[in-house]
Amino acid sequence: MGAGAAMESKRDLLRHFLAALAYRTQKALRGAPPEFGEFRAAPQVRSPRELVLHMTSVIGYATTFFLGGSFRPDPLEDLEAEVGRFHEQLARLDRLIAQTESWPEVAPEQLLQGPLADAMTHAGQLAMLRRLAGSPVPPENFVFAKVSTANLGPDQPRPAAPDAVWPEAPEEPRAGT
Repeated sequence: MGAGAAMESKRDLLRHFLAALAYRTQKALRGAPPEFGEFRAAPQVRSPRELVLHMTSVIGYATTFFLGGSFRPDPLEDLEAEVGRFHEQLARLDRLIAQTESWPEVAPEQLLQGPLADAMTHAGQLAMLRRLAGSPVPPENFVFAKVSTANLGPDQPRPAAPDAVWPEAPEEPRAGT
């Protein structure tokens, strides 16, 4: 594989990672109760809204390697607004990765090990906070998830391979109780 083909392969992988991040973030947020955005597991633990703000900041930081400058967003009023801005920032980074001819001062591997891996960690934290808030996220086999680089927005597909057995599922309300 030549240098150009190798770089294109890395570009494709980073773009797929961003799409997986969009999918997993929405997986963690889909069906959350309205008050979830302000849920706080402990006094010094970020709320889901604060976590998504941080994820936006991390992805915005990655854009600075292409554009220069700095990125420090102000908090928005609610989780829904934060989620919208996060997905806009994902799409912005995706366009930069796809369109930039010469790679910036950091290698694709550094973007992956730094800001992109950090953001994916926080998507997992959102899922954990859902469980702590009493509204766990149903499991699925992510290998078969319909992840697409054409869809970095909040409207992500439903699970393609949800787990049939879910031992930790919340109890269904019984009739007459």
